[in-house]
Amino acid sequence: MSRKRSNLEVSADILKVALGGAKKSHIVYRANLNFAIIKEYLENLSSSGLLTIPVNGSKLYTTTDKGIAFVNYMNDLKQFAMN
Repeated sequence: MSRKRSNLEVSADILKVALGGAKKSHIVYRANLNFAIIKEYLENLSSSGLLTIPVNGSKLYTTTDKGIAFVNYMNDLKQFAMN
């Protein structure tokens, strides 16, 4: 039986998918989410400065430098918890 991911883990997964830029549908499938909840996560990550939203006809969401730092922090935290 698998456990439920925390909001921080879901956020980190979204940011990992968007590292090189990703469309919303790619984020949904690669982060194992659904379209009903992705909008709230994208808005929260964007308002926190962790993710840029598409502008000027682009459809790609991109992880910011602050978002990359968050992903690295979450990776470090996971490794620390496993030891």
